[in-house]
Amino acid sequence: MSGAVKEAISLMEVLPESDQNFALEFIKKLVLAWDPDYTKVTPAERKALEDAEKDIAENGTISHDAINWD
Repeated sequence: MSGAVKEAISLMEVLPESDQNFALEFIKKLVLAWDPDYTKVTPAERKALEDAEKDIAENGTISHDAINWD
């Protein structure tokens, strides 16, 4: 979690609950303006995808039939 996120959380905790809800709705609007269809990848998501691709390249995958689903 970045320092800005931690500071925002700390500041929101100072507000009364009604104002916290207002701030949350404002943040939601900012996120939707930045990425209206939630298709952008965050740095953490990018790293997880890269790690997964590396793991598949190095170790392959497991066949669906090889898994005991019971």
